Amino acid sequence: MPTIINKYRIYPNMETEAKLVGALENCRWLYNRLLEETKKAKEAGEPLRMYDCQNMIPRLKDEYPILGSVYSKVLQMVNYTLWANIRGLSALKKNGWKVGHIRFKGKGWYKTLNYNQSGFSFDGDMLHLSKIGDIRVKMHRPIQGKIKGVIIKQEGQKWYAIIQMDAEIHVLPPNDRAVGIDVGLKSFAVDSDGYDFENPRHLGHMLDRIKNAQRDLSRKKKGGAITVRRRRRNWQRYTTRLTTSG
Repeated sequence: MPTIINKYRIYPNMETEAKLVGALENCRWLYNRLLEETKKAKEAGEPLRMYDCQNMIPRLKDEYPILGSVYSKVLQMVNYTLWANIRGLSALKKNGWKVGHIRFKGKGWYKTLNYNQSGFSFDGDMLHLSKIGDIRVKMHRPIQGKIKGVIIKQEGQKWYAIIQMDAEIHVLPPNDRAVGIDVGLKSFAVDSDGYDFENPRHLGHMLDRIKNAQRDLSRKKKGGAITVRRRRRNWQRYTTRLTTSG
């Protein structure tokens, strides 16, 4: 049965967001600690296996009790992620690539919580995560099939739920019907069924903002206040967005 992956925006309140941030930081600590243990064992000539690191987690909970605030399956997936990185690096070396060592995760560089198979449930547009609580989800498309896992990901100031589902794909029966598509300037595309797809006109939407940013920048004194650097960053964002969207 094929796996379908959908990504949904989620909106944690202040309390649940604090728990999510704390869980990410605790997972980062565990990732770095397990990586440190593998390095020490390798230097001692007694390399560890994935199963060995898995067995360390209960002992590390005693050493670092705050790990108990993270769902156990999420902690196990931290170990899985580490060993996926180790095996991927090893495969590159075997294929002749010059690669370095796996790096420790700095503060803010661990971005995902992997709820694999358990620790989550849905009730309408609410997602419940074990050890975290309830989070509102923007259900822009329905969930179809059995949910295998939920990955919570932080991207900047935004949070997302990546849902993995087992779902059957229903193949439509073949027919002789054909659809023609005409791409134009006034409309982005028009098909033979009469559906008109509006032209997004990214350039037109961005020009006024670019002009305003450039005007504000030109009024600033060279080498002046911090606001100059801020305006330059804004200008770079606008031009980058323009080139990527065009």
